[in-house]
Amino acid sequence: MESVNAKYVSQKISKTRWRPVSHSTLQQPDIFATGSWDNEDNKISFWSIGNHGSSALDDGFEGDPQLLCEHKHDGDVLDLQFLDQDKIVTTSSTGEVTIFRHHQNSQTISVSQRWPGVHCYPCDNAPCTGVVCSSPEIVTVGEDGRIVVFRADQEGVVRVIENADSSTIHAVTYLRTTEILTVNSIGQLKLWDFRQQSNSPSQILSLSGDRVPLHCVDRHPNQQHIVATGGRTACSVSGI
Repeated sequence: MESVNAKYVSQKISKTRWRPVSHSTLQQPDIFATGSWDNEDNKISFWSIGNHGSSALDDGFEGDPQLLCEHKHDGDVLDLQFLDQDKIVTTSSTGEVTIFRHHQNSQTISVSQRWPGVHCYPCDNAPCTGVVCSSPEIVTVGEDGRIVVFRADQEGVVRVIENADSSTIHAVTYLRTTEILTVNSIGQLKLWDFRQQSNSPSQILSLSGDRVPLHCVDRHPNQQHIVATGGRTACSVSGI
């Protein structure tokens, strides 16, 4: 039976993501990132389950996560995704989208790019609820019903679909290179094709008859037409 190690930290953790490794190697991921929420000072942190030159017994059990570095984060971390092995994108309750760079040689974190207030209401910022990356492209969604497209190598916003949804968009993922899927708070799964200039979805599926919110979405890694969604009461698998 595999061992389980727990590490108690003085912050509420909202998201965790493993750092990707090269597909050409058999290396197992050993570094992951976390984002916090509802703390006086929220943080983005990088952790390792490897030794990195120190004794594995220094902090308890072998494999116990070791904090490598951390950086202050404005607002709650609502989602985070790795852009590549060194950069990670976070979305904030303040409506901000930030790219952080992890400097592995010095074990420090710096801000590489920041887009403040891209998700907003007429009089206030709106939480940015989800992000998906396909380097260098970044797509975010928010409570304001917007879909925003960025490029990591550009300062400005590439495209904004202003009224993508009349309700909160909870999550986003890529279906194919030019197509994304979103789920919202009234149980709808929407397909968007960025090749079209229209600001309307290509397809809308209502997956919950009683309009139960959908909170997450992902596609099958080998069969892209198969999509799984998760809500408050159930998980659904659909064909697109």
